[in-house]
Amino acid sequence: MERLISSDSHVNLQHDTVKRNLASKYHDSYDAAVAEFQSRVFGGNAGKANTAMMRGYTHPAAGRAGHSDPHERLKDMDTDGVDAEVLYCEVSAFRFLYLIKDGWRESTRAFNDSLAAFGSVDPKRLVVSHQIPIHDIDFAVEEVKRVAALGAKSLQLPVFPNELAFPEYFDSRYDPLWSTIQDLDLPVCCHIGLNTQLEDLARRDPTPQRGVMVPMTAFCTAEAFGMWILSGALERFSKLKLVFVEPGLGWVAWYLYIIDDMNTRQSYEFPAISELPSFYFHRNIHLTYIDEPDSIQLLRHKIGVHNIMWSSDYPHPVSSWPNSRALVENQFVGIPEDERELIVSGNAARVWNL
Repeated sequence: MERLISSDSHVNLQHDTVKRNLASKYHDSYDAAVAEFQSRVFGGNAGKANTAMMRGYTHPAAGRAGHSDPHERLKDMDTDGVDAEVLYCEVSAFRFLYLIKDGWRESTRAFNDSLAAFGSVDPKRLVVSHQIPIHDIDFAVEEVKRVAALGAKSLQLPVFPNELAFPEYFDSRYDPLWSTIQDLDLPVCCHIGLNTQLEDLARRDPTPQRGVMVPMTAFCTAEAFGMWILSGALERFSKLKLVFVEPGLGWVAWYLYIIDDMNTRQSYEFPAISELPSFYFHRNIHLTYIDEPDSIQLLRHKIGVHNIMWSSDYPHPVSSWPNSRALVENQFVGIPEDERELIVSGNAARVWNL
């Protein structure tokens, strides 16, 4: 049977689970940092708003025990015909870990150890993405090496470091981190989500589930593309593997055309790079998608067959569970087998060394 690898699925890790791996003397500081983060986002109503949004969904994967139970997750993967999943935690810990006053190092390790415990039930099929905070680069390097020694295959970092008041990723402060990750042949995964620049739009959005704002989060990935590509970061770290999770595909074909056209016909200067901007995208950057038949049928070569990876996005509303195989069949009508294999499993197997 054809192998399916979901390059983007999710695990629900509770704070109480993390604290079970954390000495009790740090619990108050941990809780205070979580509360401070929540108070900064939508005036402290982010969690309530998200809960209200999710309550309105009745898709097949909603409320599945596999969201938080690895044994049940494996059963749901079998039902869906999915061989392996790359898992991203619903909690973006790097958004609050740097706020912890006492025990932030211990809290980071506890968080990643809790993720590792989920994946340990079947590490070949449950590929957890360990979260790496960026406020202390020496510790970030240490943590990358630690989780790699434990068998980690995936790392998750913030999409926009400026949201946390840190320099952009082309800054030399990150060089030891990129060098370490590149040498370990691990991917840097950036999952779209809340962009603080969209907070005002979210407040103005008249729809119950923020239907005006939500699509904009994917388009904001263009900012991250530009910072990585045009700054020369990928010129200097040529073997770094980047994965942008859930940005969508169709608009990327336009973006690649435009940045190359800016560099050639429009005479924009990008002194930090020696190749066309799209060169670095095709060499270093990968995208996950869920259900975009037109993009797959019409745009895959412009985006790059080696740059696209299928996902089920279990258990979110757009998820293809439990009909992923039927969805793949519909999407790939008429597409050569070798290209199909790359998109549904081959690229993911290469990026995550599966």
